[in-house]
Amino acid sequence: MDALLEVLLILASFAFLALAAKQVGDYFARYDLPLITGFLVAGVLIGPYALGLLGAEELEKLRFVDELALAFIAFAAGAELYLPELRHRMRAVAWVTLMQVVATLTLGTWAGLYLLRQLPGAATLGAGALFSLALLLAVILIARSPSSTIAVIHELKAKGPFTQLVLGVTVVTDVVVITLFAIALALARAAYFGRPLDLGFLLLLAAEIAVSLLLAYGLYRLLLLVLRAHLPPSAKAGAVLLLGYGLFFLEHAFEALSHGAFGYEPLLSGMLAAFVLVNKSPYRDEFTRLLEGLGPAVYIAFFTLVGAELKLDVLLGAWALGLAFFLVRLLGVFTGSFLGGLLAGEPLSRAALSGLAFVTQAGVALGLARKVADTFPEVGEPLATLVVALVILNQLVGPPLFKWALKRVGEARAGVRVRRVLVFGDDDQAQALARRLSAEGFRVQLFAHDPERLTDAGVEVRPLDLDALPEADRVLGLLTDEENLVLCERYGERAVLRHQGQLPLERFAGCRVLNPAVATLELLARFVESPGAAALLLGLEAGQAVRDFEVADPALDGVPLRELRLPADVLILAIHRGEEAIVTHGYTQLKLGDRVTAMGGLESLAELERLFSA
Repeated sequence: MDALLEVLLILASFAFLALAAKQVGDYFARYDLPLITGFLVAGVLIGPYALGLLGAEELEKLRFVDELALAFIAFAAGAELYLPELRHRMRAVAWVTLMQVVATLTLGTWAGLYLLRQLPGAATLGAGALFSLALLLAVILIARSPSSTIAVIHELKAKGPFTQLVLGVTVVTDVVVITLFAIALALARAAYFGRPLDLGFLLLLAAEIAVSLLLAYGLYRLLLLVLRAHLPPSAKAGAVLLLGYGLFFLEHAFEALSHGAFGYEPLLSGMLAAFVLVNKSPYRDEFTRLLEGLGPAVYIAFFTLVGAELKLDVLLGAWALGLAFFLVRLLGVFTGSFLGGLLAGEPLSRAALSGLAFVTQAGVALGLARKVADTFPEVGEPLATLVVALVILNQLVGPPLFKWALKRVGEARAGVRVRRVLVFGDDDQAQALARRLSAEGFRVQLFAHDPERLTDAGVEVRPLDLDALPEADRVLGLLTDEENLVLCERYGERAVLRHQGQLPLERFAGCRVLNPAVATLELLARFVESPGAAALLLGLEAGQAVRDFEVADPALDGVPLRELRLPADVLILAIHRGEEAIVTHGYTQLKLGDRVTAMGGLESLAELERLFSA
């Protein structure tokens, strides 16, 4: 009981320190530095080798937090590999991934054989143990950072074949890395502890992989039970983390019973369970939302602990080695990306630039390094410190290089076209409408008979000239019926007009006409029938909106709605195909030219715009 109370007190203290680490990370982010670098620095400061707010004994008692985070990292890697999103670029993704793995593995192992003897504890290693350690490091060098890649893509609103290739390779690579790591770790255990690499070893390796696969299936079934249960999201999130931690608990039990002779790879089991769940079960969206909710807290705790466990003298001594392996990794990434792009038939310009997109590293690399440190304490700790130095370099250099590459190939902000809206009118409603649409991200121009009177409209105001009407995506007419009729004839169904009763409605065929008196009655009726829906349509719900999007991306032609990874707060309300309105369900297939009506948060709707656009 006393031991449990001590752990809870240490955990509470660490929670407060992690909050401080979050503030440090946010401070770093203000200056365009990576969040995780701030978390690592905060961890170093509170650790036993700096301020000593957490001692070595406390860190040892917090080891289970490391394993909870590693389970989350495995789930996140598996959940990112969603096969329907890769099918249009599978050949290019496969070639680039294969060549990157071969090039980085070869160069990384070769460099490790010459450089790793400089690490503390590695000088006395035999040739076999040194080779296995170099192979493990080379596998870690392959790892990428899907979260950083996605963040850059969202920041630049990038879309196109280059962006799709980068995202696909980044996601697939982490899955390949965890699989290779399981094999390399088994080889390293055998070499490090002096076991012969004979038929018995191969059978043992096959048995370990088989156990990992069986546990992955068992974990998948348990995750389904949790997701099916009628529990609050916080309880489900906690259950998911505990199930992941159970993999590490079982691993320790296996190793204890076999005296270290038999183990399996919990990261592989967790990744495969998540991969099967997001691709084969109906709970993909809910599982993804749980992971997204857990992510910030888990990463703060994990990176802060990684920083606290760093030995400053080893970290300072590892910078030269870190820089050397950084250059080796760059060479492997650039070589593999270029050759893979050429073999996949990519244009020479994109193949030459693709290496710039794969520099960033983060959670998976540090997670694997943490696993090496736990398995081989004497030499694993210095190697994990080397990986931290390497990750910091990659995090500082990688995102700017990727941004530059996206701009160079012309895909930055290529996915979203800002819609141009023209508002015609002189009254207060016209001004208020123009300001409202401008605030929601539309490019708005207000046309008035007396533009000098509207200097405080908050948007660009131009003089009204019905003989010289510019192009627009949508037109709003609040003029007289005679003037609105000119707009109707010019813009057709793109025009929405306020009817004044001066001309019969039949004259406005082909346009959308609003009768103010009838509209008021209809809205009042809707507020009685469905107050929530009426408030949404009128924009009275803070942060929520309803928008229409045109499906312009050929890759989405024929794709069912259920295969789209939509933002968690987005709901598809309807699809209009020509004159037909389609009541949607998960198996409704999109077609080019469809108009999709969706409801959700403003940021999520902006992401949806990028998804559907050409």
